[in-house]
Amino acid sequence: MEMLEALRLQWEWGADEALADLPIDRLSPPATRPAPPAEAPPPPPAVPPHHRAKPALPGLADAKHLAESCQTLEDLAAAMRGFAGCALSVTATQLVFADGAADARLVIVGEAPGAEEDRAGRPFVGPAGQLLDKMLASIGLDRTLVRIVNTVPWRPPGNRAPTESEVALCLPFLHRQIALIAPRGLFTLGAVAAKALLPLEATSGIRRLRGQWKQAEITGLPAPLPCLPSYHPAYLLRTPAAKAEAWHDLLALKNWLNDA
Repeated sequence: MEMLEALRLQWEWGADEALADLPIDRLSPPATRPAPPAEAPPPPPAVPPHHRAKPALPGLADAKHLAESCQTLEDLAAAMRGFAGCALSVTATQLVFADGAADARLVIVGEAPGAEEDRAGRPFVGPAGQLLDKMLASIGLDRTLVRIVNTVPWRPPGNRAPTESEVALCLPFLHRQIALIAPRGLFTLGAVAAKALLPLEATSGIRRLRGQWKQAEITGLPAPLPCLPSYHPAYLLRTPAAKAEAWHDLLALKNWLNDA
């Protein structure tokens, strides 16, 4: 009778069909359900090609290490041709390494190659180079008796002046070439060369520096080298009035060479 009463009560409440084949004991503890399988982590998003990290280009520390490892001028030239740290090496036609004697008493340092130097692979072969040859001849010198190099050995696009970062990257190679030659002194032409080799004078203009003997600290040499800054021949072509001052610089250079 109790079961019939229970069925009648369920019928009155609206339960008119069974939802399970067996009765459910609501008083027993719930069965433990197995844990769902762990989902695999989603794959990392694909990195677009233009966002992928590129290998770092050689920097200043690499340039110093490479330059100091060279024991001959031939090794240095080959190392500079393979150096990819300076972007100018990509835009220039070729490396403009040096010209003149490998054991010269005097190293002449210019700024950077121009278009004609870039084609020829030799420094100072254009109009400025022709004037330099005349300047050297006026004091009894020629290219076979000196070493001619540039601060930056690759032509900047459009013959612009090299930037400070470009000069800094190339400076270890310039220092190494000077150290391998071991000259008695330096003759710098233009503001870029003077400030690169005389960093303590970096705030001085070339008009103030020219004609004054300074001391250049060269990595790899035991003592500083006497250094005489002067005007660049290209500036003298544009400013003929400055040739008189450049002539005084040449006379000072000649006297120093005779004493040395």
